[in-house]
Amino acid sequence: MDALPYIDTIEASEIDLLLISHFHLDHSGALPWFFAKTSFKGRCFMTHATKAVYRWLLSDYIKVSNISTEQNLYTEADLEASMLKIETLDFHEEKDVGGIRFRAYHAGHVLGAAMFMIEIAGVKILYTGDFSRQEDRHLCAAEIPAVRPDVLITESTYGTQIHEKREDRESRFTGMVHDIVTKGGRCLIPVFALGRAQELLLILDEYWGQHSELHDIPIYYASSLAKKCMSVYQTYVNAMNSRIQKQIAISNPFVFKHVSNLKGIDHFDDVGPCVIMASPGMMQSGLSRELFESWCTDPKNGVIIAGYCVEGTLAKHIQSEPDEIATMSGQRLPLKMRVANISFSAHTDYQQTSEFIRALQPRHVILVHGEANEMSRLKAALIREYETMPEVEITVYNPRNTTSVELTFRGEKAAKVMGSLAVHKPVEGEVLSGVLVKRNFNYHLLAPSDLATYTDIQVSQITQKLAVHYSGSVSTLHFLLLQLAGHVEKMDEVKSSFRVFDVIDLTVDKNMITVEWKGSPVNDMFADAVLVTILRAETLNEPSVKIDDYGAKFEWDKFKDSLVEMLRDMFGEAAVPKSVTKDDFYVTVDDKKAIIDFYNLKVTCEEDLTLQKILQTAVSRLYNSLAPISAIQM
Repeated sequence: MDALPYIDTIEASEIDLLLISHFHLDHSGALPWFFAKTSFKGRCFMTHATKAVYRWLLSDYIKVSNISTEQNLYTEADLEASMLKIETLDFHEEKDVGGIRFRAYHAGHVLGAAMFMIEIAGVKILYTGDFSRQEDRHLCAAEIPAVRPDVLITESTYGTQIHEKREDRESRFTGMVHDIVTKGGRCLIPVFALGRAQELLLILDEYWGQHSELHDIPIYYASSLAKKCMSVYQTYVNAMNSRIQKQIAISNPFVFKHVSNLKGIDHFDDVGPCVIMASPGMMQSGLSRELFESWCTDPKNGVIIAGYCVEGTLAKHIQSEPDEIATMSGQRLPLKMRVANISFSAHTDYQQTSEFIRALQPRHVILVHGEANEMSRLKAALIREYETMPEVEITVYNPRNTTSVELTFRGEKAAKVMGSLAVHKPVEGEVLSGVLVKRNFNYHLLAPSDLATYTDIQVSQITQKLAVHYSGSVSTLHFLLLQLAGHVEKMDEVKSSFRVFDVIDLTVDKNMITVEWKGSPVNDMFADAVLVTILRAETLNEPSVKIDDYGAKFEWDKFKDSLVEMLRDMFGEAAVPKSVTKDDFYVTVDDKKAIIDFYNLKVTCEEDLTLQKILQTAVSRLYNSLAPISAIQM
């Protein structure tokens, strides 16, 4: 349990997305446990090659755990269940999960390893995972994405160290192996089962092929897992570099001529010089530790540490060349065998990291995956590097484990117009009205009628109906509604039906008025006003003169003069021609002509419906104001 990430500092149920960079246990080993033992309900992605190796690597880990510990984190059934939950993606394929967009880039390091460019609400974050900018015998160098990230989260494993050139380290490696075995010694190379092991096998197999004097000296690869996973390497050749892809057309480079598989120490006949690659890479336990303890007292033998080693492990300890070492049983043994550190670790060094940051120029660099001292040295070196470049704004962070880094980003939010609102090309200055919908981290402006088409929102419309007792006069009600709305449309002469404000329908039937409208904040307000008018009408007595009778007594000339004066006050002198007549009455506003039917009090303006409504209201209200109210006796 101590080897697990700091799961207790997070709420697994709140995690929407899990991205696995590669198959190494320090990056994927807790995944079955996380799926089975926490409340995580999100989605998980990795590349195809990573998933294929993950299956075999963790199955091997479970077998080892069953032997070495009673406290198993998970079972084979948990692993199988995790396979069903893992989704795969291709390199450069873009995915979208809940508004989080991401794509994978080649990271080098091991087969299938990926960097992830993640975009959340317009902020771009590049997470490198473990990566290498140096092409080796079978893997591409890590890519430099064309998109500049705002935040770079990068490994800092080697801090400010500089790696040896590939050609030089290969020459030093093969030279030392050759020297040990030709002098009758045994050469131990502790490696992790997958990753650098395949690179070293390619080097040794080629070197043995070029030196016939070594053909009788065996090379063993002691890993039952490697044989299973080698088929994965042969399958995903397209994820490797051009050298391997060209060679595969002639012969499979992963079918080794001079390397034999060794299932375990029981199958090993230790009778002469040989080369054995055995796991684990840091020799905490396992076959590599057993062989080391058997061979460390003979000066003819040698051990080559070819990968990264953590402080506190045997592989790290022997690099300081102690006089003796402690065995797993507690015995003290003299250390006489040759010890060499020839790093083939596929992590970036300071030069690669610096060049990578310089190419991307992110504003924020967050250092992770490194020991505290190495991270601090790397941070200081990067700060010094950019001190002389004031035009480049880069802030470097090296947070401790479980410490959050809070960054603030400011940017304009843009809404994309969709649906029927986007049919016509927008005109500068035009006001668009619609429903602003936020979906994940994106904004869309939609017409209410398009909500069901472009979103998961179900649009419903409520029709409200209200019955009110009414014993008053219909003509009185009609007149008061005219005073309220300016225009009342008669829907049915027989049933005494009216429409007010173009949205409220009234039906008078005996001593009952039914009011009906489609619910909305504006329509509800209109309905309230109409209800007040109905109640007021009922309190008035029956007029002696019907409302329809006063039209004959109306002074049209006075109405015309008042209308001209009102419209000129509203729109200016030039809006109404001086020679306007009742039969040819029109208004011009901003080169838009509105025609007024003088006797029917109807306004028409096809160019501008808003202007038409303004004029219609003004004409109706003026007419109702000048109507001979005194002719009606209350």
